[in-house]
Amino acid sequence: MRLLVDTHILLWMTGMSQRLPEKARNLIEDIDNTIVFSTVSIWEVAIKTGRARADFTIDARKLRENLLENGYQELPVLGEHATAVADLPDIHKDPFDRILVAQAFVEGLSLITADKTVASYGGLVRLV
Repeated sequence: MRLLVDTHILLWMTGMSQRLPEKARNLIEDIDNTIVFSTVSIWEVAIKTGRARADFTIDARKLRENLLENGYQELPVLGEHATAVADLPDIHKDPFDRILVAQAFVEGLSLITADKTVASYGGLVRLV
């Protein structure tokens, strides 16, 4: 299964927190799964780190390099992803989360998240 990880899951799985749910850990560690991260998540980390948010202290460049070095696949944002946001129901206001949901739907990826609001999109979005 190809799994797109939400930004908070991405941070938790790279050691930023002990909060990674066991269900997410099992999915990530399953060798039959391919783990995909979005450039949107790297962008979100860069923006929030630049604003000196206490919960975003990681360097976005180092995060990306670490993910690539560990064999995770990077998903760039395409025009098709951007336009698919317009087709989403107005469940979540966060533009980062909305583009991740759109990417999952367009690419046929399962988006794993611990955010109940994001999980409300259903379909390929999985609450962990």
